[in-house]
Amino acid sequence: MCGIVGYVGPQSALGVVLEGLRRLEYRGYDSAGVAVLADGGQSTAKKAGKLANLEKVLADSPLPESTIGIGHTRWATHGGPTDRNAHPHLSADGRVAVIHNGIIENFATLRAECEAAGVEFASETDTEVAAHLLAATYQGTPEGPGRLAEAMRTVSRRLEGAFTLVASHADEPDTLVASRRNSPLVVGVGDGEYFLGSDVAAFIAHTREARELGQDQVVEIHRQRGVTVTTFDGAPAEPKAYTVDWDAAAAEKGGFDWFMLKEIAEQPRAIADTLLGRTDGQGKLVLDEVRLTDQDLRDVDKIFVVACGTAYHAGLIAKYAIEHWTRIPVEVEVASEFRYRDPVLDRSTLVVVISQSGETMDTLMALRHAKDQKARVLAICNANGSTIPRESDAVLYTHAGPEVAVASTKGFLTQLVACYLVGLFLAQIRGIKYEDEVAAVVAELHRLPEAVAQVLEQMEPVRELGRSMAEADRMLFLGRHVSFPVALEGALKLKELAYIHAEGFAAGELKHGPIAVVDEGTPVVVVVPPRARDLLHGKVVSNIQEVRARGARTIVIAEEGDEDVVPYADHVIRVPRTPTLLAPVVTTVPLQVLACEIADSRGFDVDQPRNLAKSVTVE
Repeated sequence: MCGIVGYVGPQSALGVVLEGLRRLEYRGYDSAGVAVLADGGQSTAKKAGKLANLEKVLADSPLPESTIGIGHTRWATHGGPTDRNAHPHLSADGRVAVIHNGIIENFATLRAECEAAGVEFASETDTEVAAHLLAATYQGTPEGPGRLAEAMRTVSRRLEGAFTLVASHADEPDTLVASRRNSPLVVGVGDGEYFLGSDVAAFIAHTREARELGQDQVVEIHRQRGVTVTTFDGAPAEPKAYTVDWDAAAAEKGGFDWFMLKEIAEQPRAIADTLLGRTDGQGKLVLDEVRLTDQDLRDVDKIFVVACGTAYHAGLIAKYAIEHWTRIPVEVEVASEFRYRDPVLDRSTLVVVISQSGETMDTLMALRHAKDQKARVLAICNANGSTIPRESDAVLYTHAGPEVAVASTKGFLTQLVACYLVGLFLAQIRGIKYEDEVAAVVAELHRLPEAVAQVLEQMEPVRELGRSMAEADRMLFLGRHVSFPVALEGALKLKELAYIHAEGFAAGELKHGPIAVVDEGTPVVVVVPPRARDLLHGKVVSNIQEVRARGARTIVIAEEGDEDVVPYADHVIRVPRTPTLLAPVVTTVPLQVLACEIADSRGFDVDQPRNLAKSVTVE
């Protein structure tokens, strides 16, 4: 998500930091800022918008020359994309500067503690808490080498969530310290100079020697002492050393051939980030922004889920979960059609709009139509401060981070997780489910990142399969229950990336027409329901037999241990056992990889397919 750069060495720090931030622009951001240590104090500049806005500020008001500095590009989470919320954030005394990637889950409690001590906050961010805590902790830490690192360890032990923190202190003009938990941080080691970055793209123009920090570790980089790494408890630690053998363009992609492959690999982390901070001190689910009362939500008697493309498929899956957990009827609508069919809406209707960018014009116009009809609107969005969440009554941000590839992958999975959270939130508010029942499902959600990681570890056979299917001219995708929208998403990915005619069908509809297009060698992908759905499972196995009998090449996605499909499958792709309603999170992943590999084998641009745009901002 956010881009982080730090530098200590003989060069002009500002130049190195700005260059690093430019190389991290691919990550996506909505503001940027820098801080350098000079003349015994911190000098900062920050500005909402693109890096060019910050560079104009620096041209008009240059910072003093310095050889130590930090820089940041922000993807907004807590607080909108404004100048005052941009990083770096300073402590109240102006001595400490902090930049941050991630989410500090307990920031509200820590902020209240700081405010009780008389600290006045200058921003809406969770990051500023770390700056104030670090300054106060530093004052109480004995003087001597490693003082700032010790203060950072103390603060890090108090923080909950996922974070990378980088800080400087005006009293230590030769030192930067950084801390990481569940968020990436890499150290670059040059000739008498040291770098910090959220990935190696930040410093690859200067050095290819890198050190990877482990979980719950703090690093100090000092002009003379070099690199020192410890655990949060102060025990010495040895970072993993490696040499980067990618070029700058590949470094931005993390060594993957395509941004899409990188974003597929980031899905476990994206899901985990979307789940961060979703419960309060009493264990109840919370949304990011709610301008509705509990009674407003109890009065809801009908739900529409409105979205486009991949987000629409997330909505189709959401219907199963929300209806099951809340017993409220749910309709799923294509946003471009919603307002033109005169839907029946009133104050008891909740419209859930899903948009990765928050600017999708069809979805925005549907939102406005719903508001005109006095319906309540809840947005699921990946872009803090965008139009759709601003105009909604409640918001749940997905925290997927930026997606560079046009075809959505981690955006889709995090939208699914967000839909599950919305369903559970409504069930909780309405008293349909007890707290322990909600907690049990949330616990299952927290197991999904590991399940997706397991799927990703087993994808090489899927890639080989994709390469073997490069000459296919059509494909069918079949599924039932929540697997039907997964089939639709698999077909859409193949159309988007490989330009192959592909269709997704409810497997029960097979004999009502689609089976007529199956002949010798036709690839048919079947997403099999978990065996917990015994009735559906047996019917889908019969569907596999039916297309196999017509000569189809059957590609079957089934849970581990499901041997019923083996006799009728030409290829079996295994996924971990997962509760039925949550299964789409794992069964979608092989379809993403398959489509990407087929497109690559056909020589197409996976990240920028023809005729498509990442955000559709016209009707």
